Amino acid sequence: MEFELASSSSLTPLVVVLVSSILVLVFMLLKSGKRNSRIPGPRKLPIIGNLHLLLTTSNPHHLLRDMAAKYGGLMHLQLGQVPFLIVSSVETAKQVLKTHDIIFANRPPGFAPEVLTYHYTDVGYAPYGEYWRQLRKICTLELLSAKRVRSFKPVREEENWSMVRWFASREGSPADVSERVFRLAYDVTIRASLGKKTMYKGTVMTLIRECSQLGSGIIFVDLFPSIKILPLITGVQFRVHRIYRIVRAAFDAIIQERKCKTAADDGLDDLTDVLLKLQQEGDQLPLTDGNITAVLMDMLIAGSETSAGAVEWAMSELMKNPRILRKVQVEVREVFDKNGYIEEEKLHELKYLQLVIKETLRLHPPLPLLVPRMSSQRCEINGYEIPAKTRVLINAWALGRDPKYWNDDAEEFIPERFAHKTMDYMGNSYEYMPFGSGRRICPGMSFGLANVEFTLATLLYHFDWELPPGIEREDLDMTEEFGATVARKHHLFLVPTLKRPLHA
Repeated sequence: MEFELASSSSLTPLVVVLVSSILVLVFMLLKSGKRNSRIPGPRKLPIIGNLHLLLTTSNPHHLLRDMAAKYGGLMHLQLGQVPFLIVSSVETAKQVLKTHDIIFANRPPGFAPEVLTYHYTDVGYAPYGEYWRQLRKICTLELLSAKRVRSFKPVREEENWSMVRWFASREGSPADVSERVFRLAYDVTIRASLGKKTMYKGTVMTLIRECSQLGSGIIFVDLFPSIKILPLITGVQFRVHRIYRIVRAAFDAIIQERKCKTAADDGLDDLTDVLLKLQQEGDQLPLTDGNITAVLMDMLIAGSETSAGAVEWAMSELMKNPRILRKVQVEVREVFDKNGYIEEEKLHELKYLQLVIKETLRLHPPLPLLVPRMSSQRCEINGYEIPAKTRVLINAWALGRDPKYWNDDAEEFIPERFAHKTMDYMGNSYEYMPFGSGRRICPGMSFGLANVEFTLATLLYHFDWELPPGIEREDLDMTEEFGATVARKHHLFLVPTLKRPLHA
């Protein structure tokens, strides 16, 4: 009996070790099984993968939101030869943009970006590294600092007053709000970037529009990188190089002309002046004329398209919601009636207007699918192994309309929802990222918001607005047109009535 007891007690530790080892092995096998299993996604076709699905829609962010409802917040798509991950949940977006931010800090290569950004030397597409960090620092501290944005106040005032006079001349008749707001955005951005008097203004406006159109839709050549002849036979190579030649000719002339002058034409230091001074000093970062051109094109495209789109959508939503229109108009006029015009220093007093802008950017983020990112090394997300060089698209539009984060009225325009929220534009709340998040957040956010605030306040202060005869607010077409940004498919026409004449 004593022998049996001794043998039984001596076996107990062995049993514990054996059982523990089996449990650990089972856990590792289960974990490994998930890591090696496929990320959910639709079935692929030979050669084209899932590309055919995106060809059925003009608004891919809508389709991807609907697909995420079936396959989840992390979805795999094979577009041609290129694997993509589609992120549509806050939890997964946080892993990409915060937990693994450095791994996903790079942009994927592309035929058009490589050519038009002078081999990825702009802010948007430069590879993550020392050059990008220095360039980002220059943008943050020199080009787009709060002080620099404030210095462009005279530009915003003059161009907005010109817009007021334009609408006043069309009082009582339908006026193309979309076209005029976009022209204003171009004028402000071009003057801030290149100075008041540039003979290349028309050329630059055309370039901005062509580059934006180039970014609308799928660039097939980037989805089949092994077929080197594809850019040539599709015509993409001809189109991109034609735009590049125009960009180079125009900006070489602008830069050389500016080097021969000591200051901008209107006495203000524009972004070209700042970059040329930095080039001459050479202390922070060696800048070629090509680098300067790439950075300026970044500013021109992002600064004009995004701010104009926000104003266009805000006016559209206000026309569909007369209660909100009346409320924000009362606020603007109470603040500025003493002046008789919009004074930039008092814009911070327009608390409700700030809510209107936030709600507009929730429903209509400038980039519904954030600029793609690419993993620089293997990592793990949601238990799945993500290989290096995997592209990631984050559906910011879907996140901003998800009832899980915004309640059942997520599709409705309700500015008051932000009254008690602490959300800002910095991308730390992953259900609300109108300007992106993490290291690659838009550096021109302050410049864009300043333009949106001033323009909206101007339109709401000086005019009452009505829909054209025969159109009810319920019938106002809100169809989107997907491109480099998402604008209205059909221009917004409204009838202005001048209520506060311009006295400034």
